[in-house]
Amino acid sequence: MNRYASQWVASAAAVACAVSLAAAELPAYHTVKAEEVRRREGIGQVMKKIQAGQEVTVAYLGGSITAMNGWRNKTTEWLRTTYPKATFKEVHAAIGGTGSDLGVFRLGRDVLAYKPDLLFVEFATNDGGQPPEQIWRSMEGIVRQTWKQDPLTDIVFTYTITTAFTNDYCKGFCNRSAAAMEQLADHYGIPSINFGVRVAQLLNENKLIMDAKVIETAVPKESPDRDRQIREKLAADSRLLFANDGVHPRDEGHELYKAAIIAGLTQMKDMPAVDHKAKLAKPFVADNWEAAKMVPLSETMLSGNWKALPKDDGKQKAFGERMGQIWMADQPGSKLHFRFKGSLAKVYDLLGPDGGQVTITVDGKAGAKPVPRFDSYCVYHRIATLGLVFDGAMDQVHDVTVEIHPEQPDRTSVSFRLKDPAKELAQPKFQGTRVWMSQLMILGELVP
Repeated sequence: MNRYASQWVASAAAVACAVSLAAAELPAYHTVKAEEVRRREGIGQVMKKIQAGQEVTVAYLGGSITAMNGWRNKTTEWLRTTYPKATFKEVHAAIGGTGSDLGVFRLGRDVLAYKPDLLFVEFATNDGGQPPEQIWRSMEGIVRQTWKQDPLTDIVFTYTITTAFTNDYCKGFCNRSAAAMEQLADHYGIPSINFGVRVAQLLNENKLIMDAKVIETAVPKESPDRDRQIREKLAADSRLLFANDGVHPRDEGHELYKAAIIAGLTQMKDMPAVDHKAKLAKPFVADNWEAAKMVPLSETMLSGNWKALPKDDGKQKAFGERMGQIWMADQPGSKLHFRFKGSLAKVYDLLGPDGGQVTITVDGKAGAKPVPRFDSYCVYHRIATLGLVFDGAMDQVHDVTVEIHPEQPDRTSVSFRLKDPAKELAQPKFQGTRVWMSQLMILGELVP
């Protein structure tokens, strides 16, 4: 407890300082013209190490587009080829389907532990539905945590494009999430590379198809040999096919992203090195999540039939690198209980086809209904977060209990993904009240 208590004192002091230094008026969101490269204060620190032939650690924090074998590894390989005297170590810190609101909590474990010299942050797609105010909180938390550890680390924001964003980009503007990030980047002098500009230009010139469905929908569903006709139409079309789903680029799409990266890094290669420490004096938003952290679960928090998954367990092997030690329980009434002083608490957990549901009780008040650890995507297991408390007040002490509910969740939402829903939902794969948890995500301090 002493270690977390000392962290809380430091975090509280940082928050108090942030509040006192913040501008009287909150930032106002505004639209931003889309430019492929905004150099701002560049990446002079990392370029100094590269040009000196030193070892350089490059980290990539983002979602599924960064997790793919695509622009991430293409960028690392380009760096190695272009600067052969330096040694490059890549830190793959991307998790599909997650945004900056998780990234800010896992930054310490997944990125800062490796002491990066250069950090690429890619969350424009998965933050697409978030309001600017939330994007600023979490993205600023990423920036401030990074520079608090090492103010010589250079950061680059990268913005991906999806079909949902093309209307904005084809008119010359960033989508909302990227525009919000650009405002934050302006405040801190963080360079940005916008992948959407190059894609939108080709779209406007009718040289690119954003989504394979453009071709698929042109072939009637009742057509004989429909799959063959679709393949032939795609092969005959001279336009570049960016993605099969309008989101995750094919290799051709990732090549466009790589070209944007090369353009950006090349434009910044001769800029002077900057110590970013002074930038921490004035926050962009006073309620940023610089204090966000993860705290591993301990046995003292757990009651019931919880067990720590062994190293050779399938889920521990699949998710442990990201989540740390995973605990599992399946007995109704098994509980997680803790108290904390702060404004936000979540649990880093898993969703899955055999996931159960839980009752959340905060300060003696139980939720109106149980929360399922299952959703319409659950034909497999994946990382998720379970929200517990978010009240905005850092000085409140909360008592939190999460208890496994005796009833299974309604699993019919996944039916459209199954060939024979009635039969498959009756199989063991979709049965159970299992819950998996690994870490607490808190803005605040654990208390006894």
